[in-house]
Amino acid sequence: MKDNSEEMFPLVDEEGNLIGAATRGECHNGSKLLHPVVHLHVFNSKGELYLQKRPDWKDIQPGKWDTSVGGHIDLGESVEMALKREVREELGITDFTPQLLAHYVFESAREKELVFSHKTVYDGPISPSEELDGGRFWSIEEIRQNLGKDVFTPNFEREFTTVLQPK
Repeated sequence: MKDNSEEMFPLVDEEGNLIGAATRGECHNGSKLLHPVVHLHVFNSKGELYLQKRPDWKDIQPGKWDTSVGGHIDLGESVEMALKREVREELGITDFTPQLLAHYVFESAREKELVFSHKTVYDGPISPSEELDGGRFWSIEEIRQNLGKDVFTPNFEREFTTVLQPK
């Protein structure tokens, strides 16, 4: 399995307005073309946070633990549509109530994303797809103990410390 480098992504300004389109390959090659993504942090009622394990074949951050759900918004899709689609595709969850936490620009050496970050509380069944290398619930303390140890993606660590657990 591998990512489709020809998949078309919308290009946006920092407010999320559509300004063009480019391929996944173009967006992930260091061009810094700003493209939108959705994140959902899935908590259970005990306050634990579900994290997915990225498979080794991913083009960005293979093998790391990451946000419960994260995915690109397709060309012509709204944030809400993309969130519902990604949550269904990655975890098999169809009945959830998302709460928008923040939107911000994340930049790494290879890409620049406009992230729309959400959270939800969910105690139902989770069925990670073959897109993932599984996942599990982590206690907040367990996450804190592993920060900065190359266990998590840099994007998740930044979002955890600034959006989910602000000082």
